[in-house]
Amino acid sequence: MTYAPAPRRGWVDGRYSRLMLRSVILAASRSSQVERLVATAPFTRDVVRRFVAGAGTDDALRATRGLVADGLAVTLDNLGEDTVTPEQANATRDEYLKLLRLLSAAGLTPAAEVSVKLSALGQMFDEQLAYDNARAICAAADAAGTTVTLDMEDHTTTDSTLDVLAKLRKDYPSTGAVLQAYLRRTESDCRELSGAGSRVRLCKGAYKEPESVAYQSAREVDKSYVRCLNVLMAGDGYPMLATHDPRLIAIGEDRARWFDRGPNRFEFQMLYGIRPEEQARLVGEGYTVRTYLPYGEDWYGYLMRRLAERPANLMFFGRALISKK
Repeated sequence: MTYAPAPRRGWVDGRYSRLMLRSVILAASRSSQVERLVATAPFTRDVVRRFVAGAGTDDALRATRGLVADGLAVTLDNLGEDTVTPEQANATRDEYLKLLRLLSAAGLTPAAEVSVKLSALGQMFDEQLAYDNARAICAAADAAGTTVTLDMEDHTTTDSTLDVLAKLRKDYPSTGAVLQAYLRRTESDCRELSGAGSRVRLCKGAYKEPESVAYQSAREVDKSYVRCLNVLMAGDGYPMLATHDPRLIAIGEDRARWFDRGPNRFEFQMLYGIRPEEQARLVGEGYTVRTYLPYGEDWYGYLMRRLAERPANLMFFGRALISKK
């Protein structure tokens, strides 16, 4: 009988530390006490400004103009999710309709599209309302000369989101999907959504999920990402590779060459404020790079998920804190 060699202690300790840190950050994202503490800290404004365009539509437009001028494409996200009343859901819809009108008037479409969370449109209490609101946003995007991508949230909403996507695509076939590589089901979903004209954003995933539905180690998630990337690149759709990982970016470039995909047949996507030099490098090499640009008052949950997704981002907090001493 043979035995696999035991993993090195340092690797185990490092992985355990990362998982623990991620768990702590995700727990903090649900704590109103921690939110109040962070929101009132003297260094918070500078840190938030790095990752979020601002609180209002004017802030979003100003940031979009700058990114487009730098050769980047943009997808805008009005922050907020898990609405609990129809009034909140309809207010989110109306904000997107306003945003799309202003983007069109400013000549920022089609370089700028919008990303929408169905939970912000009423998904958790009325799926029909969420669909109706999403459809109104898709119609406005179409009139503005751009499109919509449906953000994906935790695994309990995946089937519902994909059902809404399928209905929207009957009239708005360019509506984009988001798939999360850490879910065990995603490779199969990639096959289902790799057909002609299908826009699919592939990301790692930023929610805390049970082992029964999601890979838990960074290595497993990366391997799943590459498998899913290959499925999308081999298909007839339009892959959107959302990652800041240098290894996965290099693999994406390699796979594009392997599958003979030119720069107009896929794109990279990165978050606002993260690796801007790499975004500029890729643009300089002729790739399409789309920056995910969030704005709005509800920045706390978004920021915490970004920190959980990549705990190294905590260094930005540390730098800001030191600069305020």
